[in-house]
Amino acid sequence: MHIIVSDLSYHYTNRQSLFEAIRFSVPPGGKAAVVGNNGTGKSTLLKLLAGELTPASGSVACAARPYYVPQQPDLAGLSVAGALGVAEKRAALHAICAGSTDPAHYDALGDDWDIESKCRAALDGWGLHHVGPDSPADALSGGEKTKLLLAGATLCQPEILLLDEPTNHLDEAGRRQLYAFVRDTRATVVVVSHDITLLNLLETIYELSPLGLKRYGGNYDFYRQQKQIERQALEQHLDAAQSALKLARRRAQEVRERQEKRVAQGEKNKDQAPRILRKGLKDSGERTASRLRDQHAEIIGRDREKIAGLRAMQQRECLLRIDFDDAQLHDGKLLAEFRGVNFAYPGGTPLWEGPLDATIRSGERIRLRGGNGTGKTTLVKLLTGELKPTEGEIRRNGFSYVCLDQEYSRLDTPATVLEAAQACNRNHLEDHELKMRLHRALFPAETWDKACDTLSGGERMRLSLCCLMIENHVPDLFILDEPTNNLDLQSLGILTDTIRSYRGTVLLISHDSRFAEEVGITRTIAL
Repeated sequence: MHIIVSDLSYHYTNRQSLFEAIRFSVPPGGKAAVVGNNGTGKSTLLKLLAGELTPASGSVACAARPYYVPQQPDLAGLSVAGALGVAEKRAALHAICAGSTDPAHYDALGDDWDIESKCRAALDGWGLHHVGPDSPADALSGGEKTKLLLAGATLCQPEILLLDEPTNHLDEAGRRQLYAFVRDTRATVVVVSHDITLLNLLETIYELSPLGLKRYGGNYDFYRQQKQIERQALEQHLDAAQSALKLARRRAQEVRERQEKRVAQGEKNKDQAPRILRKGLKDSGERTASRLRDQHAEIIGRDREKIAGLRAMQQRECLLRIDFDDAQLHDGKLLAEFRGVNFAYPGGTPLWEGPLDATIRSGERIRLRGGNGTGKTTLVKLLTGELKPTEGEIRRNGFSYVCLDQEYSRLDTPATVLEAAQACNRNHLEDHELKMRLHRALFPAETWDKACDTLSGGERMRLSLCCLMIENHVPDLFILDEPTNNLDLQSLGILTDTIRSYRGTVLLISHDSRFAEEVGITRTIAL
């Protein structure tokens, strides 16, 4: 079933505009993605398509009611069956089985006499074998909530499917299943995601930006190629505009010099002309000079405006690049050794079936791999000494580390952006140098008073890396715990380039296989 969006605008409660008069359509069975930087309104657009928000103007026409999987599902007060949308049917079936002849129960149930087995099959199909239909949905983990709503999509077979960052909390097996589901479904699909593998399954990319919505007729790889072509064209236009400005200035200077020569020559000859003629020549020369100045000022002004506009576009298109110096440790130094290690939380059973033996050496790029709940984050806490093993021992040699988690929690603070940067200024950089580094990290002056705990995931990531550069701290070991979950595609590119260019040891927890490949993982520890 199709989706048609016509002149859609949305304003915040303070009437500030998020986007204005956007138009697009997705044909029956079409599969499209909406991409863009954090804050451009991608999730808001999906909520408008789902009917959960009211636009300021314009319209959304969906040929069927959309099935919506939000980024942060709110399932408070719902049972699993309620989240699946089958609670009423199950209640009707149970009433009929208990002897009720109420026609309302038969109307509610319809032909779904096998609703219980369908419900069980849908849950099992998404790996929720341990979850019953009467269980409280809000007790599930983030990944389980997403799987629950995807099981609901399997169950009701919607004609229109809206997915907002569906892979954020899914493990690798869950992601593979989602990819197959999106690839095979006949539904009309609209996805907001930074998962490049998922985006490459879609046939159309819509880019949402402050300039509006732009369509790219291909998957993400095609979109990225087109963006590169656009960036190169933009650079050429900027070079041409700068050349035109230089030429306009040179011509204006030449005209001024010619005019000054004429004036000087006129001064020499003024005594030879009648007084009234001298006055007329002087006035005519001044008018000519003034007219030429105005003409050239207008040309130069237009060129400056064009360059300013092109530079603004270039700033939006550029990717920040943060480069760290190489780590100081030589490759191959033993950083940590796990000997027969296991761990159990109080009252629980050991995390791993068999004791863990592993080594981590400088220069390695290691990925910790395993499903949700296999103890990846716990292993990191054991490595850093935050937890102690309940079995075996860990030998650590001296090394420094920085841990970046999915929430960038070191910046979960009410301190402002500027205060966070100042707190890292242990090398006593001058104030202007400190602020210049914030600018380079895409934090202009108007953002410096913003509280860190209100920043988006991408902003926290950029500020975290910026603070490391301010304190000139190059860690021996970068620990990355699902660092890409809350990033937009631009921020993902920044992080990917930063970690790829860093010459040191990397320990990565991530379900994103493409990210792991692009940062150069060389070894995997499976849990």
